[in-house]
Amino acid sequence: MQRSVLFIVALLLFLSPAGAQTEKKPLDHDAIEAWMRITTTVISPDGKYVAYVAEPWKGDGDLFIYKSDGKKVASFSCGSSPQFSSDSRFLVFDQNPADSLVRELKLKKTKKEDMPLKTTLIYDPVKGETVKQIKSSVRVTVPSKWSGWIAWQTQPEAVKGEGVNNKEPNGDKPNGKKESEKNGYHLNLFNTAGAQSVTLPFVTSYVLAEDKPAVMFVTGGDGDKFEEGAYIFLPDQGRTIELVKGKGEFNQIVIRDDASAAAFLFSSEDSDKKGENSLWYWNGDGEASLLADNSIEGLTEGWQISENGRLLFSENGKRIFLGTAPVMPEKDTTILEEEYPDVDIWHGTEGTLHTVQVVNRTRTLRRTWMGMADVESGSFVQLATPEVPDIQLVDNGDSDWAVATTDVPYELQSMWEGGPGHIDLYLIDCRSGERKLLKKDLRASVNVSPAGRYIAWYDYISESYYTMDIATRTEKRITTPATLEVAQELNDVPNLRGPYRPTGWLDNDAGILLNDRYDIWLVDPDGSKEPVNLTLNGRENKITYSAVQFDRERESFTSGEEILLMGSDEITRESGYYSWKAGSRGMPQELKRGPYNLSVPVKAKEDDAVVYSRETFEMFPDLWVTDLKFKKENRISDVNPQQEEYLWGTAELVSWTSLDGLELEGLLYKPANFDPSLTYPMIVNFYEKSSSGLYSYRTPELHRSTIDYHYYTSNGYLVFNPDVWYEDGYPGESAFNCVMPGITALIEKGFVDPERIGAQGHSWGGYQVAYLATRTDLFAAIESGAPVVNMFSAYGGIRWATGLNRSFQYEHTQSRIGSTIWESPLRYLENSPLFTMDKVTTPILIMHNDSDGHVPWYQGIEYFIALRRLNKPVWMLNYPGEPHWPQKMPNKKDFQIRMSQFFNHYLKGEPMPVWMKEGVPAIMKEYDLGYELVK
Repeated sequence: MQRSVLFIVALLLFLSPAGAQTEKKPLDHDAIEAWMRITTTVISPDGKYVAYVAEPWKGDGDLFIYKSDGKKVASFSCGSSPQFSSDSRFLVFDQNPADSLVRELKLKKTKKEDMPLKTTLIYDPVKGETVKQIKSSVRVTVPSKWSGWIAWQTQPEAVKGEGVNNKEPNGDKPNGKKESEKNGYHLNLFNTAGAQSVTLPFVTSYVLAEDKPAVMFVTGGDGDKFEEGAYIFLPDQGRTIELVKGKGEFNQIVIRDDASAAAFLFSSEDSDKKGENSLWYWNGDGEASLLADNSIEGLTEGWQISENGRLLFSENGKRIFLGTAPVMPEKDTTILEEEYPDVDIWHGTEGTLHTVQVVNRTRTLRRTWMGMADVESGSFVQLATPEVPDIQLVDNGDSDWAVATTDVPYELQSMWEGGPGHIDLYLIDCRSGERKLLKKDLRASVNVSPAGRYIAWYDYISESYYTMDIATRTEKRITTPATLEVAQELNDVPNLRGPYRPTGWLDNDAGILLNDRYDIWLVDPDGSKEPVNLTLNGRENKITYSAVQFDRERESFTSGEEILLMGSDEITRESGYYSWKAGSRGMPQELKRGPYNLSVPVKAKEDDAVVYSRETFEMFPDLWVTDLKFKKENRISDVNPQQEEYLWGTAELVSWTSLDGLELEGLLYKPANFDPSLTYPMIVNFYEKSSSGLYSYRTPELHRSTIDYHYYTSNGYLVFNPDVWYEDGYPGESAFNCVMPGITALIEKGFVDPERIGAQGHSWGGYQVAYLATRTDLFAAIESGAPVVNMFSAYGGIRWATGLNRSFQYEHTQSRIGSTIWESPLRYLENSPLFTMDKVTTPILIMHNDSDGHVPWYQGIEYFIALRRLNKPVWMLNYPGEPHWPQKMPNKKDFQIRMSQFFNHYLKGEPMPVWMKEGVPAIMKEYDLGYELVK
């Protein structure tokens, strides 16, 4: 009997609803706000340890440390900015105050100076213990080649709050100070191997040598060991080298990688040239000496050495490159500020549009032109000028030649042409400054080969690559469209076709590795040999190959070296890793491939260990550790285990035929537990082409401009993202021809409710959904963010973030009209939703912010006013002070809440919220958000 009772109880438990423990729930906005992302990943140089940071969109992140075999070492709440020491023995990271604590203190009106500061920890992953805690660190540097050394700056405890001018380290010039005030932060050097610790006082700026322990620093002086001046400290020797002492401003300090030389700019307060920068040089012995000042021969009259120009040594150390600039005129001090008119004068023929000048004014005032000082002869040569301003050094500055380009003669037409720009190409003799014109009016992107033998460029007109031998000035056309199709085949804007991104050069300039749509080719820079397809099977298998260069300091590949390629299948959208010998002919060998997206791996500096991730719409891109064979791997992260608690959708590729006969593809996202016998509401969201993102996880996010796909599929929606192919002159019609038959094809499958379809887009997407609203009554609701609705007024508008005029967008780029408003006024009229707004029957929600620097805010206003005047259902959201999209987290969350309420009302029949039903008066917005649903 007892057994029977137990059996019945067990059976009832098995058959009863699992309840809250197993029933999955839909995503809400609070859950999305707490969703985790992996924001930083580092691997130790020896490949034995990995550290990563996982953090939510709002709140505290966590730092995790793992062995490469997958075993967890430690974790730290609020950890960030991890760096491994060069000997792999220690991990240095910051631990920030908890978000909840900071919030609590802010609510209590705690003063800024009393708020808690971060702590930097030095952690030993082998022993599992913290070696050192550094309170209130300002800047932490872990030298990449100094065994065991770590540097950081802290504010001097003894003088905090005592009138100290603690300017940011290694940064801007300090403001005026009293002579009695000390400046700077203490610079601390700590050797983890021997537990040595050295403190250099009141350091205002410093720089570390790359290859050996040496630090160059500027100090305000401590009144004891150090006077104000510039020094070099050698920590291994405990020795300090005095470069120069004196009161004044030090700028642009630089030390050679091997610490054999150093340079800096110094403006002495004690000289008769106070305020003028001079160039000082240290040759590795004794004190620094003056190398150049504003009186040096070769400096353009009326010009000066500028503190804004970066100092740079040539590779061999024989030259120093620096910035110079014209001396600005002094203001008339006899005129009061309020007596001087404030006016901007726009000139019709000035090269740079005045609005661009205004936006760039601060940058222009700091602009410099490159000059060169020879450390042996003391001579100076001005290389760049306002007429020919852009310089590329050859052979890292060791060559007697430099390459220069200018777009100055073509600035005016760039207003409507956009890119690619026109340039003139020059060769400059670094010994004399003599300039020789090589090519005039090129539409090209120009580069210098790593070994300095060639100038290379892609010519947008001929869609070909060219080289010029610098020594002989011999020009060669090394590709043609017939021998190698390097221009982008799928270009669909009314502009010149750009090239596919090249792989790079072989060592010693022996060859160029260029890419077509699929394969990597070897091209002879002398043009004496035909291009050779090295990867062989890319086009045949529709796989696009791209090379991974793990060492960012390397400028070229060694012929025959084994490198990693990434491959993307154009048909299936699968991705893979492949092994391939650079510069050699042979099919890449597949290492790993599958129905997912693969990340670019992070490789250990001294080992073949790598960290990578793979993802799908359903699988978060967690981290895996393996080696370059990708055989055995260990998972080291699981940052969103809570995903199992939520309803989760799926993604699939769908196809259809456009109204003008094109075979198209797009992505369909289905809700969890999808049942094809039921009908679902659907939101159509698109921009241009997104089907390559089939396997993108699309991390749940309170997006600034688009719907969150997981939120909507978790809440019972279908989401359709169609690809759009454009015909010049007819962007709106193109969107209609591509999108509408895609929707129709899905409706015909029987699971889309044709009465409950919405659309959403932002910027270019916002324009397209606004256009669709004038052509069809299919949509039950549309959200249109930052749209252009009047191409006439937008054509003459300004992108206020950059100051650029918008005409180039319509004539040559995204807006795709392909002509001016005077050449094709009907195209501007037909593609402008504003002029057919009377045909709109769909309720419209607009989001457009008053500080939009991309699309003029008045476009949103024109849209709203037109619909309001026509008595159409319309709402507009403006987040004051926000740019093209809301950036502050509360505003992004608010946008997502309102957009979901809008679609839930029209597509799911839920009640209207107060803000939609009644609005929120301006005087009430601080008190009532209007989220409450009206029953």
